[in-house]
Amino acid sequence: MEKGIAYLGVGDIMEGFMYIKSSTKGIASNGKPFLSLVLSDKSGEIEGKLWDITEEYESIYIAEKTVKVQGEIQNYRGRNQLKIRQIRPTNEKDLVSMADLIQTAPLSPEDMASTINQFIFEMRNPKIQRITRFLLKKYQQEFFTFPAATKNHHEFMSGLAYHVVSMLNLAKAIANLYPKLDRDLLYSGIILHDLGKVIELSGPISTSYTVEGNLLGHITIMVNEIGKAAEELDIKGEEVMVLQHLVLSHHGKAEWGSPKPPLIKEAEILHYIDNIDAKINMLDRALDKVKPGEYTERIFALDNRAFYKPVFQDE
Repeated sequence: MEKGIAYLGVGDIMEGFMYIKSSTKGIASNGKPFLSLVLSDKSGEIEGKLWDITEEYESIYIAEKTVKVQGEIQNYRGRNQLKIRQIRPTNEKDLVSMADLIQTAPLSPEDMASTINQFIFEMRNPKIQRITRFLLKKYQQEFFTFPAATKNHHEFMSGLAYHVVSMLNLAKAIANLYPKLDRDLLYSGIILHDLGKVIELSGPISTSYTVEGNLLGHITIMVNEIGKAAEELDIKGEEVMVLQHLVLSHHGKAEWGSPKPPLIKEAEILHYIDNIDAKINMLDRALDKVKPGEYTERIFALDNRAFYKPVFQDE
């Protein structure tokens, strides 16, 4: 497994170390229990099933445990799945840790922090700048380690910060084309729009939703955080409400999770930038795993489409 699980195709045999991202018990049609495991390494993840399990297996093969696996890649309903032939927990002799297996952003937290701080430094509106800097500092440790989601896009360690950096660079290019855009508002909205995920999600490893995440969601959480920050900093004015609106509306539509649609120009642009970066991340990662002339796996978040990789682009 030279490059990792993500680069193996149907029929390939894999043997190597992975960690269990999630473990879910199910009951097969014959009435016997099984475990559905999501196994991950630095390149990606794959689902595999353990059949006819015992209570001992349930206690051994749980989330965040590292294992050595041997099996065959198969296709199941348009997606790769690992047919597990052998699996065992790792031990000290294996000389492998979870840190060796976790997917991470392609940029270091230090580089991303430097980029984001430069965008904040360039803000001219003191109210927007102070609120943005205050909230980023408040959740700095989590912001630079958490993923942006549990699945679909930027679902890897430091994915949240990487998503924001990519969006900021895209926003800067757009603002150069459309100078009437309020850069301060747009940049701040980008930095804050998903910051509530540091409370919504459990952490960078085997990420799940917290109680607050399930009951409130990152949008409501961050709208409240902006209000509390403004109160603590004694900041009043329309800027506070407008920043809250950008967070409220960044998903675009009610059916996509936004309590309000974008009603301010920068809110509309923020929604498009967020959507573009999320989709490009999903597409790049899927296309990177296939050869020219082949199709990707079906991408559920992109209308369950499989995308073709043109041959001429590799010439």
